[in-house]
Amino acid sequence: MRRNRRVKIVATLGPSSSDPDTIGRLFAAGADVFRINMSHASTGMLRELHRIIRRTEVDHGRPIGILVDLQGPKLRIGDLADDKVALDEGAFFRFDRNTEAGSPQRVCLPHPEIFQAVTAGDTLLLDDGKLRLTVTENAQDAITAKVVVGGPLASRKGISLPDTVLPFGAMTEKDRSDLDFALNLGVDWIALSFVQRAEDVAEARKLARGRAAIMTKLEKPAAIDQLDPIIEMSDAVMVARGDLGVEMPLERVPGLQKRITRAARHAGKPVVVATQMLESMIASPVPTRAEVSDVATAVFEGADAVMLSAESAAGDYPVEAIAMMDKVAVEVERDHMYDAVVHAQSTEPEATGPDAISAAARTVAETLNLAAIICYTSSGATGLRAARERPKQPILALSPITATGRRLALVWGLYCVLTNDPDDLDDMVDKACRIAYQHGFAQPGQRVIISAGVPLGTPGATNMLRVAFVGDDAAIRE
Repeated sequence: MRRNRRVKIVATLGPSSSDPDTIGRLFAAGADVFRINMSHASTGMLRELHRIIRRTEVDHGRPIGILVDLQGPKLRIGDLADDKVALDEGAFFRFDRNTEAGSPQRVCLPHPEIFQAVTAGDTLLLDDGKLRLTVTENAQDAITAKVVVGGPLASRKGISLPDTVLPFGAMTEKDRSDLDFALNLGVDWIALSFVQRAEDVAEARKLARGRAAIMTKLEKPAAIDQLDPIIEMSDAVMVARGDLGVEMPLERVPGLQKRITRAARHAGKPVVVATQMLESMIASPVPTRAEVSDVATAVFEGADAVMLSAESAAGDYPVEAIAMMDKVAVEVERDHMYDAVVHAQSTEPEATGPDAISAAARTVAETLNLAAIICYTSSGATGLRAARERPKQPILALSPITATGRRLALVWGLYCVLTNDPDDLDDMVDKACRIAYQHGFAQPGQRVIISAGVPLGTPGATNMLRVAFVGDDAAIRE
């Protein structure tokens, strides 16, 4: 099933989209990767969704990526008397370790690490940023803060600390348990929440041991301050605009989205833009014009993937939301300005043989107006390099490894086909041309360019380009 676009679509599964029929329809409508949010899913649900997705994969004969999103630490206040109080602007409010029900003057904060880390002047955000306080004093077991933006506060609401680097990692015991379960199932991507530093990503990589790729969710100011080392440590990044917009001023988020997207593209790492892309389609069969423009902006920026959350997980129109995302992406990529905008943000290739080969493949393909770029890739590195160039021609990624095909389902422009390694150079060319014809990328008489590593099947050894004609025998063998 060939897509008519290069940007990929990530669909979150949930109550509206967990049955086999709906998952099949989501894939047919355009979903390339399915996300399972462990903030809402049990391990039993994860196992069942994994089974259904793999069955869908067999039914359609295409590799499908599975992204498991770990919950991360959840920081919440304690209970309040009568379950709700009102915080007035200018008033002082205390957070302490007393487990008694709170009052309009105080509440329990059951996270001792926060008391160790905050200092006077730090900002505290409550209830997804609806309430804002500034710390005036921090004692060993009590934090006093002045209410800057007040309002009603209910029990167990979340608390965020955008100015504070907290002294704990990105994973809880629940996350470690969920990670181990997901890895044993054989998922393809792990999304890591609450990342503050590159060391948080290193811990996840150590636990994964290469069994799944690590996607870092950029949602905290501390992570933005360490953007380059975090991207270097990650296999992919996600612009998690929801939490980012809570912990940072909303007006900064569009600029940060562009900065993150360009930094990830420069590093050759996939980048996903997420949160509220078609939010109104939770309850409406059509999006707003602003939402369509938001999706279009991410596509114009050259993001590898755009993601739907509640729209596909809990909305009334999950399939329609995916179909709309697909239509917007297709139309943007047809726009006469698309190539110019995408390539205006391109970067020079790294000074390595494989990067130079991938850059040359794009140049040759565009100069000779070839039908497709075909790359043999075992680890996926060659496919990533080819996608980094954002060529006009479609990219056909051939791999003998199923896990590689599934991971590359997330990557811009890559159409992955699972096939055995060729026996020799002649077989390499013959196989590439035949697959290009069978999947509708080239017709007899057209030319393609093929990149591979010699000796064949050597991971990371891309060192060869070959321009080949697709002959009539490719059609005959089909």
